[in-house]
Amino acid sequence: MHYQGISETFTHDQPAKLGVLITNLGTPDAPTTSALRRYLDEFLSDPRVIEKPRLLWWIILHGIILRTRPKKSAEAYRSVWTEQGSPLLLYTQQQCEGLRERLRFRYGEHVEVAYAMRYGNPGIASALDDLQRRGVRQLLVLPLYPQYSASTTGSTFDALAQDFQKRRWLPDLRFVSHYHDFEPYIEALARSIEKYWTEHGRPEKLVLSYHGVPKRYLLDGDPYHCECHKTSRLLAARLGLSNDEYMTTFQSRFGREEWLQPYTDDTMKSLPGQGVKHVQVACPGFSADCLETIEEIDEENREYFIEAGGESFGYIPALNADEEHLDALGALIEKNLQGWTPPRNDQLDATRRRAQALGAEY
Repeated sequence: MHYQGISETFTHDQPAKLGVLITNLGTPDAPTTSALRRYLDEFLSDPRVIEKPRLLWWIILHGIILRTRPKKSAEAYRSVWTEQGSPLLLYTQQQCEGLRERLRFRYGEHVEVAYAMRYGNPGIASALDDLQRRGVRQLLVLPLYPQYSASTTGSTFDALAQDFQKRRWLPDLRFVSHYHDFEPYIEALARSIEKYWTEHGRPEKLVLSYHGVPKRYLLDGDPYHCECHKTSRLLAARLGLSNDEYMTTFQSRFGREEWLQPYTDDTMKSLPGQGVKHVQVACPGFSADCLETIEEIDEENREYFIEAGGESFGYIPALNADEEHLDALGALIEKNLQGWTPPRNDQLDATRRRAQALGAEY
């Protein structure tokens, strides 16, 4: 096996730093059919995302899906694309910058903060290369998925493990697998919703929509469904909502098998017939707005609700780079960095002297 080196500029007295890597799902490089084909190929080839026999799925993916879906997906991405590019990438960059500012206030120059995408660019491997060059020897990885699922958080760990197999010098590693019930995160969600209510009023029903997964994942032991419902319960309690004032739904299903229910789109089509004419939707599982919130919720599901007889539909934006969100993530990071301190300068000098005695050049 070939192992990656450390860096051509490495020295044994290089200051060791703390590193924080935030990650999200990913985005195509452009809203074009060819870019979507590359992105979907990487995404849908992940066995964590599609748990089907590999040969059968390869035939379906390359024989059907990648021949038809990229064009349709490109059209959807064009509807949400900004002058700065993908909304998800833009918000993740802003989150990284905000966290860097907060953590450097606490740790000074001893901390490095970076971001990466599980699929697409910038990739996890390139972010790890950069952090290693900057002297990171203790690394905290925070996937920005509040609720754990094997198809998201688990897949991120897979990518780290695959990359580490090629590295000679591995950093100390800590990995945040979920934060669905972290009190500052619940508080940030609640304040975001209350701020929206101040400007737009309260709805008859607050719908909390999470990304769906096949029901089979739940039956096989994935905790995602339970963690989504716990987030909803804690948020509803913080907002003082009764059981009939909110509900939890699941969106973005794919394929023919049964996914977690109730489905968001079916809910939007049925609520007006049940006498609910004013709804608002929030997506607590999304740390940043993206195609699934902007286009699927605020456009498609808005249309479903209004066409079914609804009168008022409101989408409450994701937390994105809001100050309360960055404060919550900063608190989560500091909690998980406890006990890690960079080496002192005298320790680095001693390391350099020992290396020189063994023949290292400076």
